[in-house]
Amino acid sequence: MPPALADPNRIREVNTRYHDAAAHGYDSKWAIDYGDTGERQVVMKLSKALGGVPGHYQHALEVGAGTGYFSLNLLRAGVISEVTAIDISSGMLDVLAATAERLELEVETVQADAEQLPFEDGRFDLVLGHAVLHHLPGLNAALVEFGRVLAPGGTLAIMGEPSRNGDRIAWTPKRLGALAAPVWRRVMGAESQNGARTIDRPPIKPTTSDDTELERFVDVHTFDPRTLHRLTVNAGFADVRVSGEELLANAYGWWLRALEAGSDPYRVPRAWHQFAFRSYLALQWLDGKLLEPRLPAGLFYNLLLSARKPA
Repeated sequence: MPPALADPNRIREVNTRYHDAAAHGYDSKWAIDYGDTGERQVVMKLSKALGGVPGHYQHALEVGAGTGYFSLNLLRAGVISEVTAIDISSGMLDVLAATAERLELEVETVQADAEQLPFEDGRFDLVLGHAVLHHLPGLNAALVEFGRVLAPGGTLAIMGEPSRNGDRIAWTPKRLGALAAPVWRRVMGAESQNGARTIDRPPIKPTTSDDTELERFVDVHTFDPRTLHRLTVNAGFADVRVSGEELLANAYGWWLRALEAGSDPYRVPRAWHQFAFRSYLALQWLDGKLLEPRLPAGLFYNLLLSARKPA
């Protein structure tokens, strides 16, 4: 962790500023989908975390919900009936609420800190999060809070947490993608994010250089499976399960993101988006079929966590 961000309040402030600035173009940047493909992806990831097909949950809380990738797709899939989505960023929650309205889905949004949840004990039967723990300065406090708001026997499911090994692996494709990006942008005709508007597509909201620089400070943890397991047990959970997800797919995904960084996604040809996404899914399938069942969790880029609050 950079010394300037050792202060937990500073970490929270930086995360709020960065995610507020990133909210407008977030779904485009990460190719987030709220159709059948997104629904399948989210249910698949939750199934991997749980080690089986998810049941039905009446009251769910998503922590660090961002623009709603998991909450909205799980509602569409019928895995959850009611969801409360919290995030430290009001900008992210604004985008989530607008998307929910467009999809005609009911979601309660609350701006809140994961370490001080504004809910009564035992309110939810599922607490979930995707790529959230690595942003939090106080992991112990957050995990205890997750347990407090869960009903006895309730389920915790956390996905998309960067492993220490995966974070090291990602450096090479990021570097190679950044080196190739200028040529790629010229070939694709997507030189820069300039806010140009095309039909039925909103302009990209420009971000300041200060806000862009914050990106390298918002990720304050990487995890190994043993430590993540220990933290969860110490917070009072039972049946703790830590698994790994995506190796080839994530290396390829970081290369793609580095290529596309700084470009206007609406100027990139649709054929490229389709090729990139389908090839990513092919590698994700290969990871799931061949590598994830055979290799230790710590070798993968993402770690998935599930646990149960004792009854």
